[in-house]
Amino acid sequence: MTVVSVSMPEELLERIDAFAEDHGYTGRSEVVREASRNLLGEFEDTKLEGRELMGVVTVVFDYETTTVEERMMRLRHEHEGIVASNFHSHVGDRYCMELFVLEGSLEEISEFVGKIRATRDTLTVDYSVLPVDDFGAVPS
Repeated sequence: MTVVSVSMPEELLERIDAFAEDHGYTGRSEVVREASRNLLGEFEDTKLEGRELMGVVTVVFDYETTTVEERMMRLRHEHEGIVASNFHSHVGDRYCMELFVLEGSLEEISEFVGKIRATRDTLTVDYSVLPVDDFGAVPS
């Protein structure tokens, strides 16, 4: 197996080590491998390919990290063809939440989520994706 060096904040490394111990993993490498597989598999659902999808993306960041908010604004404009709605709210004393409602293909939504995740200093990125054509489906 190839050894890979990864830079991460000490706090994240401590959380990974604690997670590994609490959940019976053999070590941090096993946790990182599983997380990587899960991340890479998220948008590989062939049932979603070729369908019109709706996505909801929620991003939380510290309001003092102004570059995140600027990046969210640039991404909203860069992907205006799929951003159906965008909402900004303050959460607690020092955090902001950015919520995006997207309509587009799996590839378009995947690209958008990837760019959000690659944005430095975001605290959390959460999303869900579902086919729009399922809304009118009659149960059999």
